[in-house]
Amino acid sequence: MRAHEAGALHAEGYGGPPHWLPTPGDVNELMPQLWPQTVTRDDEGRLTVGGLDVVSIAREFGTAAYVLDEEDFRARARAFRDDFAEPFAELGGVDVYYAGKAFLCTEVARWVADEGLCLDVCSGGELAVAQRAGFPAQRIGLHGNNKSVAEIHQALDYGVGRIVVDSFEEIERIAAVAAELGVRAPVMVRVTVGVEAHTHEFIATAHEDQKFGFSLAGGRAAEAIARILEHAETLDLFGLHSHIGSQIFDTSGFEVSARRLIGLHAEVARVHGVHMPELDLGGGYGIAYTSEHEPLTPRELGEQMADLVARELKTVGDGSPGSPAPKVSIEPGRAIAGPSTFTLYEVGTVKDVDLGGRAKRTYVSVDGGMSDNIRTALYDADYSCTLASRRSDAAPRLARVVGRHCESGDIVVMDEYLPDDVTAGDLLAVPGTGAYCRSMASQYNHTPRPPVIAVREGQARVIVRRETVEDLLALDVG
Repeated sequence: MRAHEAGALHAEGYGGPPHWLPTPGDVNELMPQLWPQTVTRDDEGRLTVGGLDVVSIAREFGTAAYVLDEEDFRARARAFRDDFAEPFAELGGVDVYYAGKAFLCTEVARWVADEGLCLDVCSGGELAVAQRAGFPAQRIGLHGNNKSVAEIHQALDYGVGRIVVDSFEEIERIAAVAAELGVRAPVMVRVTVGVEAHTHEFIATAHEDQKFGFSLAGGRAAEAIARILEHAETLDLFGLHSHIGSQIFDTSGFEVSARRLIGLHAEVARVHGVHMPELDLGGGYGIAYTSEHEPLTPRELGEQMADLVARELKTVGDGSPGSPAPKVSIEPGRAIAGPSTFTLYEVGTVKDVDLGGRAKRTYVSVDGGMSDNIRTALYDADYSCTLASRRSDAAPRLARVVGRHCESGDIVVMDEYLPDDVTAGDLLAVPGTGAYCRSMASQYNHTPRPPVIAVREGQARVIVRRETVEDLLALDVG
């Protein structure tokens, strides 16, 4: 549902439950695909993660709080590393870049490094986190459509492994900074390949109207490559990059993208005699937020992606007979961070609202909302949730979980079946909040942002502390 400026009652889709949400036989049952791998219920019905129950977590750290299953995060990172490495071994190999924009903090950057992944950052701030974590510079890539001179300087001074070029102006900026520092900047060209994977539309001109990259159809990508090669003393062109969307549940869009990217790769080899060693196919792999979603596993993704790249290389050729196949890189972010985390809230108010006739809506208000998860309001995102602090034998009732902010569109979970006896003081857990929730969190209504609590083997620790009112006031002058 799109949040309407006149209030939720005016929004499209304001009615009964969606088709994918059946009335549950057991309202306490957990759907494994929605939760971190170590999540279960104990004998008292309390949700547990990493062997620790959420009542204890709430008592020690308070609510609202993001609860991150460290082993789940690490396991998903390893799965992408290993399940892509095997099928790509007979090609040019593969690098997995964790997309830091999904969620990044110093400790998570260390986990990513520990598990052998590379790291994709798209701002000087994200790069600063990587530097603080001691992340190996050569395994870092810098993105962004409007990188400042200071950010380019920061990246080249640290020695990042690649900068993804996004505009003609940026080519000149990077070349100038590289000359100043006396280095040769490693660059890739972001190509707008005309594929938009959300709707599986692959017509080149249909998706050129965006701020990212150089158009393939309009010849801008080829022109950018030529300009970079004119700066051979300061710019090292080593690959092409594309990104086709997010929440992708099949690989058909990647097949079209790979075909067009490999075609350009071959053209550069024929026209300029340059064999670029890398192709980046981006990320966007989907996760399950509700029972509606059926994401591919990393193994399925790895096998299918390797198959389509091999097929396209055989069909198109890479323009350099006898040269090794280019290494492929991918950028999962949501698929690693998203399922590893749930948000823990405390219920404050339960209210029934008459809708006319015999219909009513149950609103369950929690101590968070759009300041810690803007995705429902911003993207019409659907979430699930469960009663987390106890088991209930009450009948299920359809509820809407809402936040504490002064907005009618402040909705956390649009529709969910909760026990009929849910009441103030209960804890609710919303899964799938590890990506784009803390990273897009705000201080709306001067609400301090929640902490991130990492749990592993029965131990919980703060990896991002809770903001305080003092933090909110610290930036005020006067």
